[in-house]
Amino acid sequence: MSTPARPDGPRRRRFGARTLRARVTVVASLGITAAVMLGVALLYLLQRESLRANIDGQLQTYATQIAQAGADGTWPVPLPPSTLDTHAEAQVLAADGRVLAASRGLTGADAVYRLPAGSSQPVRQKAADAVLPTDIRVVAVPTTVHAAPVTIVAATSTGLLSMLDTEAASRLLLGIPVTLALAAVAVWLIVGRALAPVERIRRAVTEITSADLTLRVPQPDTDDEVGRLAHTMNDMLGRLDDAARRQRRFVSDASHELRSPLAVIRTTLEVGLAHPDTAPWPTIAARAADQTARLDDLLHQLLALAKADERQLVTHRQPVDIGKLLDGIHTTVAPHRVEIAVHTTPGLVTRGDPSQLQRLFRNVIDNATRYAAHRVEIACDRTDGHIRVHVDDDGLGIPVADRDRVFDRFVRLDSSRDRASSSTGLGLAIAREITRAHGGTIAVTDAPGGGARVVVVLPSAEPAESVL
Repeated sequence: MSTPARPDGPRRRRFGARTLRARVTVVASLGITAAVMLGVALLYLLQRESLRANIDGQLQTYATQIAQAGADGTWPVPLPPSTLDTHAEAQVLAADGRVLAASRGLTGADAVYRLPAGSSQPVRQKAADAVLPTDIRVVAVPTTVHAAPVTIVAATSTGLLSMLDTEAASRLLLGIPVTLALAAVAVWLIVGRALAPVERIRRAVTEITSADLTLRVPQPDTDDEVGRLAHTMNDMLGRLDDAARRQRRFVSDASHELRSPLAVIRTTLEVGLAHPDTAPWPTIAARAADQTARLDDLLHQLLALAKADERQLVTHRQPVDIGKLLDGIHTTVAPHRVEIAVHTTPGLVTRGDPSQLQRLFRNVIDNATRYAAHRVEIACDRTDGHIRVHVDDDGLGIPVADRDRVFDRFVRLDSSRDRASSSTGLGLAIAREITRAHGGTIAVTDAPGGGARVVVVLPSAEPAESVL
């Protein structure tokens, strides 16, 4: 039974398909909307309270004018009208609530407001009364005239307040859409301007293919996130370009190296087949076997480099005694024409893959015996928690400019070609990958007695009971 699709799925996909510019504009507009509405509400409340305070002040002024008009104990009939901006009516109430005097609009009417018993302070509030047709805003001021307590009540209809509130709210509400529209347009333009370099970067990236990694994305002159992004992408493209060139060179060199022994085998066999009765078949078979061995060695080296590229060169680690390893290697290397002297120190243990470490030092020693004049010296010691292995030869040495390059793949120096060496140019490259996989370093310097010194540095481990 299939699971029904969730109803919000299409909406999510549609929202997710929008541009970042649109999403930022929507989110920013929502935030601005909330802020504007909060500001409008606060402004409306402040303006509303200001209007009420203004009207209450005018009513109190009117009440004071009434008190001054009856200061001699005689109240004008009717009471004088308000001369202020706010239309107001007034009453003078005795202590028992009787109306002593009233303005024209309240003549003959009962008291519109009674001051709470015991109150001696002016009172401002909204009151509902049947005397007037609407709710009123009153200010009741208790006072004493000729030793008689009276209350002067000034009142006005709240209709004016409601009208002013509605007018203020209308003006504020009308400003909200305009403000939001302007804000949305501003955010859209600002975000578009900010993302323009990103769009230029995107367009440039679409034009970059694996066939041509020399192109670069436009880099703005600003030191912001976009500028750093462009700089990082250009650095990445540079590394990819270098890696692609190395890969193409590697494939080309590997093809050439593989083609050479195959060509020798084919030519040898074709010559033998052309004269099957007189061909020296033992010699032909020996030569073919020699080239096959060379081909097998090259394939193993290429496989080792492929594993190094995939971080699978070292599959397991265990304690390895470097001194014992070196003693075993120099006695098993291919027959050589130079003397090999080994000076080891017992107890130099590292953790690593024994077979790969053996390949590492075999490649370094083979390289030294190939280019030495008479002697190769191997020594090891411990320094600052690391094991250092020196392999010195008394050959021509390696120029300073080539000391890093000799660890590249398929690199042969002039001296190698002069000796007609059968080296593939992969031995030191594999040695460097194995060293790196074990957390170490490898470098070339000058040997003290002349020639080249290869220095391998590996992390030291505590001696264990069982080491290889």
